[in-house]
Amino acid sequence: MKTCVSFLVLCAMSAVIAWGQATAQIHGVVQDMSGAAVAGATVKATQTETGLTRTATSEADGGYVLTNLPIGPYNVEFTKDGFTTVVQSGIVLQVNSDPAVTVALRVGAVTERVNVEANATQVETRSVGVGTVIENQRILDLPLNGRQPTDLITLSGLAVQTGTSPAYNMNTGVNISVAGSTSYSVQYNLDGASHLDTYDGTNMPLPFPEALQEFRLVTSTQDASGGGHSGAAVNGVTKSGTNAFHGDVFEFFRNSNLNGRDFFALTSDQLKRNQFGGVLGGPLKKDKIFVFLGLQGTITRQTPSGEQKTVRTDGEGGLSFDDSTGQLGLSGVQDLGALLMCDPALVPRGLCRSFEDSAFIDGSPGVWGASSPSTAVPEPATAGLMAFALGAARLAARRRAARRP
Repeated sequence: MKTCVSFLVLCAMSAVIAWGQATAQIHGVVQDMSGAAVAGATVKATQTETGLTRTATSEADGGYVLTNLPIGPYNVEFTKDGFTTVVQSGIVLQVNSDPAVTVALRVGAVTERVNVEANATQVETRSVGVGTVIENQRILDLPLNGRQPTDLITLSGLAVQTGTSPAYNMNTGVNISVAGSTSYSVQYNLDGASHLDTYDGTNMPLPFPEALQEFRLVTSTQDASGGGHSGAAVNGVTKSGTNAFHGDVFEFFRNSNLNGRDFFALTSDQLKRNQFGGVLGGPLKKDKIFVFLGLQGTITRQTPSGEQKTVRTDGEGGLSFDDSTGQLGLSGVQDLGALLMCDPALVPRGLCRSFEDSAFIDGSPGVWGASSPSTAVPEPATAGLMAFALGAARLAARRRAARRP
């Protein structure tokens, strides 16, 4: 029985704007009804959830750019003396997006307002890369094994998972090949900062689904802001608080009684996994300071399923041990690891205690069998070194015992 408990705590606070957060921008042209450029027009973007505002002025050619905007829904207001005020709503900024919002002002009093309710066209005209955005709704609705958002990177159609990070490291990342690139050619960013495990080239753990706002996969030609590796870039953004309090609690349960047994396993794995937690976000000071808290806990109880291994120890080949000399012999052994782990005659008591109880004789002379529930079988060369080391240790112990009075 194995119990594993892991917790992930996320806390994000922002005063007006968090500079480390992944952002977007809006650009466009201000014109009059004849199509001529309108210079000196005031352009104000307001995020409807937090009240954040950003202001710019149109240039001589009517062009404007609003940069460093946190993602989310926006209203953009255009004002100019001698023209009516135009308010464009329904603009939703996604990570690293740059939509074009172009308006035509009509001559009239500035107090007159024209509200444009249609959504702004989300066409990328300044980026030459191929990108896919996975929004929070899809992250929450689509099934995830172990609730790992990285499983959704393959939804782009350009990516395929080739493996996971090595066991000698954190073992929390995945190897993904995008558009034919190598699995170590993907750059991961979270809230505008690098989120890459430089030791093995995989990603650091992403936040759990309820705490992740969205992420964007970009490949082909990339700009400098999302680069780092040539294959692709994955840019994630965590959720943040708003002017209204919102929260959620959850629990996901998995039980072996509802699962089928692995075809090659002798018994059921007795898996019981509980993943639970919640999120809460809201204002500390309206329009100024916001807080977002998230917690996920994972409790896993599992008995790894056993696999049967056999090793011959008769004259046709195998392993022999001479008690009188302490000499260890090897011949024709293909799966020595199973014997080393499961034969109490060769393994000192206590060293592999979990395997002593599972050793058995199957009724055939000279054949040992073993059920090895939770330890991988070593390679033959490694197993051979283990065998000789154990033999030498036993011989040394006998010699010390013989010298005692």
